Amino acid sequence: MNLDSTLKPVLTVAGEYAAHVDAEGRFPVEAVSALAACGLLGLTLPERGGGLGAGPQEFAHVTGELAEVCGSTAMVYLMHVCGAMTVLAAPPPGLPSLTADLAAGRTLATLAFSEPGSRSHFWAPISQAKRNGGEDVRFTADKSWVTSAGHAGLYVTSVLSADDPGTVDLYGVEAGMPGVSVTGSFRGLGLRGNASAPMRFEVTAPDATRLGPSGAGFALMTETVMPWFNLGNAAVSLGLARAALKAAVQHTSTARLEHTGQTLAELPTIRARLARTSLQLEAATAYLRTAAASIAAPDDHTPLYVLGVKALANDTALTVTDDAMRVCGGAAFSQHLAIERFFRDARAGHVMAPTADVLYDFYGKAITGQPVFG
Repeated sequence: MNLDSTLKPVLTVAGEYAAHVDAEGRFPVEAVSALAACGLLGLTLPERGGGLGAGPQEFAHVTGELAEVCGSTAMVYLMHVCGAMTVLAAPPPGLPSLTADLAAGRTLATLAFSEPGSRSHFWAPISQAKRNGGEDVRFTADKSWVTSAGHAGLYVTSVLSADDPGTVDLYGVEAGMPGVSVTGSFRGLGLRGNASAPMRFEVTAPDATRLGPSGAGFALMTETVMPWFNLGNAAVSLGLARAALKAAVQHTSTARLEHTGQTLAELPTIRARLARTSLQLEAATAYLRTAAASIAAPDDHTPLYVLGVKALANDTALTVTDDAMRVCGGAAFSQHLAIERFFRDARAGHVMAPTADVLYDFYGKAITGQPVFG
């Protein structure tokens, strides 16, 4: 498979609609349909199940390329892959065709973890499942910031276990189940098309739709979701940063001061800022590649890469997009350069759970020998 050739038509579609998705705050249905049509929704799922059998490096590449043209599409894709990989790690026996449906693009997945009560501590749901008799549980879970809300076909949903309230369970909740509803709308500063809206899950879920054994949810969140989410979120951040830097270089290299005949890039202050920005982006990109390789072939250093990659990329994107705005001046505030969109979109990654600040704390605990989640 030539990944770039497969991805090219998707990037064309995503780029064509990106400005409209942002301006109208609408879900990027055209780009998501293109991802499904070319098989990229199954990128990281095994070939034997209908996927493309790719790994973390390819995932980071695709996600970053998508972010360069449409941050909302990249975020929807990231959350689908996280949901799909969680299903792959612990397939719910009551949904036997789910992995194949995810691989074929027939089902779009997402995560429903965050809650108003525990906020960015995604690993600590407040919602409590209770036995409904036999092999069913009943729960009411109010979730916040659910990407692809109302558009996904599968919501990987976290609740406190009915069997041991001190542990977490994950359930595969299909969109058509009674009691699944979108309870609000999303109009954010950036990533306006990712439909990150609140939802309510007031459902009866069979044990057979649970991912893994009772109490396995926390391990799935930290050992499966976090590596894929943090890597993909980092790729989104750096993709947005690359797009902003490219636009800034293009603008400053062509825009001229008529009274001197110089381009903006011929000014030493502009050149120096572009140089520092480019070097910061190159360094973070190298770290991203190293992290992806480590997640693909785990070793003792992998947990640190998982914790560090998102925080570093999030902060790099903040700096790079800010510098792109500064060197382009007033032109960056208009929409024709798209830098202001990349600037707004880049603000989201830093506050997505686990937030960059939380990850720095976790990383600090890890390097000083303290329990990360202690």
